Amino acid sequence: MAPKILAVDIGMGTQDVLLYDPEINIENSPRVIVPSATQIIAGRIRRATAQRQPVGLTGDTIGGGPSGSALRRHLAAGLPAYASEEAARTFDDDLEVVQGWGVQILSEAEARETSGELLELRDLDVGAVRRALAFFHVDLGDIIVAAAVQDHGAAPKGVSDRVFRFERLQETLARGWLDAFAYLDAEIPEHFTRMRSLARSLARQGVERSLIMDTGPAAVLGALADQTVARRPHKMVVNAGNGHTLAFHMDGESVIGLFEHHTSRLSGRSLDRFLARLKAGTLTNQEIFDEGGHGCWIKEGRRRTPFTALTGPRRLLFAGDVEGAYLAAPHGDMMLTGCFGLVEACRRRALLESEDSPAGRG
Repeated sequence: MAPKILAVDIGMGTQDVLLYDPEINIENSPRVIVPSATQIIAGRIRRATAQRQPVGLTGDTIGGGPSGSALRRHLAAGLPAYASEEAARTFDDDLEVVQGWGVQILSEAEARETSGELLELRDLDVGAVRRALAFFHVDLGDIIVAAAVQDHGAAPKGVSDRVFRFERLQETLARGWLDAFAYLDAEIPEHFTRMRSLARSLARQGVERSLIMDTGPAAVLGALADQTVARRPHKMVVNAGNGHTLAFHMDGESVIGLFEHHTSRLSGRSLDRFLARLKAGTLTNQEIFDEGGHGCWIKEGRRRTPFTALTGPRRLLFAGDVEGAYLAAPHGDMMLTGCFGLVEACRRRALLESEDSPAGRG
């Protein structure tokens, strides 16, 4: 029997879970949308702050954002916080920065022995998913875990993490197409500390085969399973995530333009303006960076007006202002767009036996 794929798209707000079984119709696959680990950890830190309790952080390097904000408010309240090195890199790869916040860096064993609220950081708890689905008599069985996370990468001292991440995006595109952003566990570059931590965590949880991918490209790849999008050879696919917004300008399977920005810094009108200039080939990297985004890259060549598709949990923030925008919903479920992309990445990386595209199968 072919293995199932546990596809989990881990964002700043939610972790979106799909159990793909090649033996059944993909629309019938079990699925669930729950808060992401960083949201859960943030809530527990806030509770410790309210109770005037110390916080001890152990475990993996996971997504920061909300948990980082909660931790800084905890420290600002004059309360102690301790963290192992691996857990501390959740908040910054430069541990001196985290120590500068007031966090005391300890060994993993020491951090586990601190008093107060002890939190084990883990981006994906496979056991929790297994137990949750078991209530509905769904057995994970033999699985491949495919997970998407965003990893800025550990930038060298003096280098902006925004610049460093965008340079890595450009490097990856130079190697191939969207599936080049998906790594088997042994392939993950050293600088992707969150991805590598997740791969090690999955191995400790007994997962024998895993694939880790960046969230933005996973969502764009998944959006191509929407048949309206798939029929258009020339398209602009925009993923409006809770944290970041990425736009990929594609001509067939060639990416001819890309930009990444922070969703909170965009309005519908500004996104529409950026997309228009990306289409025209006039948007500059410096312009995006100066406005607080990551960057822009455009391949030289002939340009024509593309079909524009929007996906992502913040798509409705922009839909009314982006000219001609189509709201992509592969297999009728926009929130699982990244998961469908992960399944397709597994197929392209030959982790699925069938040559048919599961992401495109109805």
